[in-house]
Amino acid sequence: MNRIEKLSKALPEGADAALITSDVNRRYFTGLGSSAGTLLAFRDAAYFIIDFRYIEVAKATVTGARVMLQEKLTEQLDTLLKKHGAQTVAIETDYLTVGTLEQYRQKLSGYEFLTESTLNDAILSMRSVKEPQELECIQKAQAITDAAFQDILDFIQPGKTEKEIAAYLEYCMRRRGADGLAFETIAAGGPNSAKPHAVPGDRPLQTGDFFTLDYGASWGGYCSDMTRTVAVGEPTEEMRRVYQTVLEAQCLGIRTAQAGVSCRAVDAAARELIYKAGYEGCFGHSLGHSVGLEIHEMPGFSPSIDPQTLCREGMVITVEPGVYLEGRFGVRIEDMVWFAPDGTKDLTNSPKELIIL
Repeated sequence: MNRIEKLSKALPEGADAALITSDVNRRYFTGLGSSAGTLLAFRDAAYFIIDFRYIEVAKATVTGARVMLQEKLTEQLDTLLKKHGAQTVAIETDYLTVGTLEQYRQKLSGYEFLTESTLNDAILSMRSVKEPQELECIQKAQAITDAAFQDILDFIQPGKTEKEIAAYLEYCMRRRGADGLAFETIAAGGPNSAKPHAVPGDRPLQTGDFFTLDYGASWGGYCSDMTRTVAVGEPTEEMRRVYQTVLEAQCLGIRTAQAGVSCRAVDAAARELIYKAGYEGCFGHSLGHSVGLEIHEMPGFSPSIDPQTLCREGMVITVEPGVYLEGRFGVRIEDMVWFAPDGTKDLTNSPKELIIL
């Protein structure tokens, strides 16, 4: 069963059709990366309406749906909805804006657009379990990310700015074959490393800094995500203690992350270790998030997630504890783990022991 067929089977009770318009879900179901296109799925058929720019590649790529040249979109949708006797249309509630929804309601006034999250949740659940070809893309993206880390180590020196290092790191990923960035690179030195999502600035690195890089490559539409913190010059004993605490928490999180285990329990194991080490209040974000076509997917390891949400075979989730001492320094270490048929596998191959440059 291909993904479009799965979409048709996932139609909620009371919905006659599913309307897919977001870039990410359009790519997931059709295999085509494009900036436009509309997928309309019924229980017994599906149609992919795409403009002239993509029509040739769509015909060669898309399976499970009839590919149609877009002419007058709302008229085409109206014709198809009438053909299949549809009255109710389920939408992607996480992706469709209120404004766009109102346009559909005005132009297709004879139909009810359902705003319950049932379809959206079903799609996210499908995407959370990676198929073999998806895993291959993630592994390729991560291999590029790992290689770029080795490329950048000699470039990280006192006097280089965060912006300089971030730019060179992004060049290294491109040179290694990345299609692009999975997200905006975080490069943070000294007191900026205590800001989990610091934006690279003009501050030059100084001897004695911790320097955190959180970055990832995109390959084949899929993302990677990795964080490493290195010392620029000899760290203090306190810096070493914080680093070791985060490393132990990260390793414990990976060991705890097994199929069938509550996602909340994975977060709790790593968080408890950090708090018992005396750093309660210094780890304010979740332990991890799923990765795929988007850099942040569901589920994740979080204290606020439903305790019934379990790790499942096929998921790819990050493990990224941190300790942040405001105004001084911070440490974060992040790997991606895959829940394989024979146990949890760490997809990240860069060293985690403290590197002193």
